[in-house]
Amino acid sequence: MAAVPLYCVCRQPYDVNRFMIECDICKDWFHGSPVSPEANMSWLIERHGEPFTLSLFAAVKKRNNWHRHDYTEPDDGSRPVQAGTPVFIKELQSRTFASGEDILRKMEGEQVTPRFLERHSFNYPIKVTETEGLGLKLPPPTFSVLDVERYVGGDKVIDVIDVARQADSKMKLSQFIKYFTAPHRPKVLNLISLEFSDTKMSELVEVPDVAQKMSWVENYWPDDSFFPKPFVQKYCLMGVKDSYTDFHIDFGGTSVWYHVLWGEKVFYLIKPTPTNLALYEAWSSSPNQSEVFFGDKVEKCYKCVVPQGTTLLIPTGWIHAVLTSQDCMAFGGNFLHNLNIGMQLRCYEMERRLKTPDLFKFPYFEAICWYVAKNLLETLKELREDNCPPPPYLVEGVKALIRALRTWLKREVSEPTSEVPDNIRPNHLIKELTKEIRYLEEEPLNGNKPVKSQGSVCAGAPNGFPAPRSPLERLCQARRARRAARRLREQQRHAPKLPSNLDILERHTREVLRRLEVGPLEEVSAAARQRTRALTCCNDLADERPTSPSTAEAIQGMLSMAGLLCSEPERVASSQGPWWPGPDQRSLLEQREAAQHQRHLQGDENPMDSQGNSREAWDNQGLPSPLNRREMDPEMDFQYCEPSMSPPLHPSKRQAPNPPPVSNQATKGKRPKKGMATAKQRLGKILKLSRHSRVFV
Repeated sequence: MAAVPLYCVCRQPYDVNRFMIECDICKDWFHGSPVSPEANMSWLIERHGEPFTLSLFAAVKKRNNWHRHDYTEPDDGSRPVQAGTPVFIKELQSRTFASGEDILRKMEGEQVTPRFLERHSFNYPIKVTETEGLGLKLPPPTFSVLDVERYVGGDKVIDVIDVARQADSKMKLSQFIKYFTAPHRPKVLNLISLEFSDTKMSELVEVPDVAQKMSWVENYWPDDSFFPKPFVQKYCLMGVKDSYTDFHIDFGGTSVWYHVLWGEKVFYLIKPTPTNLALYEAWSSSPNQSEVFFGDKVEKCYKCVVPQGTTLLIPTGWIHAVLTSQDCMAFGGNFLHNLNIGMQLRCYEMERRLKTPDLFKFPYFEAICWYVAKNLLETLKELREDNCPPPPYLVEGVKALIRALRTWLKREVSEPTSEVPDNIRPNHLIKELTKEIRYLEEEPLNGNKPVKSQGSVCAGAPNGFPAPRSPLERLCQARRARRAARRLREQQRHAPKLPSNLDILERHTREVLRRLEVGPLEEVSAAARQRTRALTCCNDLADERPTSPSTAEAIQGMLSMAGLLCSEPERVASSQGPWWPGPDQRSLLEQREAAQHQRHLQGDENPMDSQGNSREAWDNQGLPSPLNRREMDPEMDFQYCEPSMSPPLHPSKRQAPNPPPVSNQATKGKRPKKGMATAKQRLGKILKLSRHSRVFV
């Protein structure tokens, strides 16, 4: 017959008439009667309003030890101490470690810049005691946990760590704040994962400039990405005294910044050498991980105390544990960057091998790597076009990225959980990156291209001489110039095309030939319209760039003979206002010229101005004639003196059968000799040539 199951500390069988409750730690059932309302039970009733709470019922169980996560185990002295227990914390505080001063870089806030890290690398932690110039914005030190609840909201569900068990549990922020402000704390709870970028408290905090400018998410994550943007830059950490987080590497190998607002934290740092990383992976996958202090397995573990008002920046891959020596509030954030791409990828692959839950991994790490690869390809191409070699860390990072991308593509066959963005062709991208790396490796062997200096060393430069820019700084400036030129080309491509000088000449000649057959009255109106168009065209011609000096001279001569050329003084005068007639005045001019021509046919003699218009016609309309304007303003000098824009009349329609030849200096009043080309003939030849070729010979 099978034995009857026994329950509770009284070891009694199950009784349906008696109240029982299950412990969430050991999963055992207990009767309610043996549990006396001690001080911790009173606290439970006071804080939670009911006598028993499943998540905290273990607090009322009888404690048998102080060095195990399950403190109900019998203390026979044979079980080792586990991390996070009260005994472990006391032993940790009594240990001796190498001083963190041996590895820390002490810097001022204004010195911590991307340019400095690019030149001197970011392989060791940086400690900043004076944050001025760091670009860090934080609440005042009087900012309390109650203020956090007010800005974030008490209903936000958070993940807290039960330090004694090194286990995670969920609760509302309001419950944690009540626990934090209570005079008696039955447990040691630690809050390290409150990301508040989507809350009102985000306005109170600005991350350091170096983290903002180097972050992959800030620089490369597109706004139209299918994947949600990762938010890992703003964390609020609230821990009570003796809170402890065991050794770990931040997700995705991210670098991290911490600032202690009030309180104090102690960091135990281990350098990420290949040996230490291999030991860390073996320790993380061992079944007795909590019973082994990882600091004892490596050659050196450094202790670094971070007091109130101090900022600490930890590079990629550094293995670290954190002890809260007193109640503390700190702010921090994580960021990926270009300086340690290979280490970041190695940490990510280690997380995959350790089967780290997605909750504790960098969100969409592979997706952002594809975005970064696409941008780095453009960066390498631009550096090559500028004959500027990329920094070595970038070349090595791209090589590591190519290997990782290839591995992920092969893995897609068996694990179709792709994070490849839709707008990226993965195989083509990998091929192009490989070509750029091959070009960089073959270029020093060729030695044909001049290579610009990187400017990383400025030894012997005189005082006051500006420090040379890094390749990436030059690249950013070149990229901005290329984008501006690209936008300009796009605007020019879509802008309406302006007519060339040849187009204007051809249109004018066709118009002249067309009007050779019109009557006298129609000719006058057409001439007035042509004059108006010609005056407009002459301004457009001033902005046209000639195809060549010889072509420009030929075009200018033809335009001058055709009456389409504006001289420079007229354009200067036009800045004060247009001297040519407006739309309303053009119709008046056409009417006056038509009337004047009728009077001329009837033999009416009327004083004419230099343009062939009647002074009386100008006066009747209330407009000053050119002669009057010259009298009113003696300094006015009209450079455009062509008497008429009208083409010569057809021989059958001329009034005089044999008009006298035009007298000028070239002909001396005689007709052109045989064989001499007239202006019309030369213009016809030019236009005939322009139909077959756009260039004059």
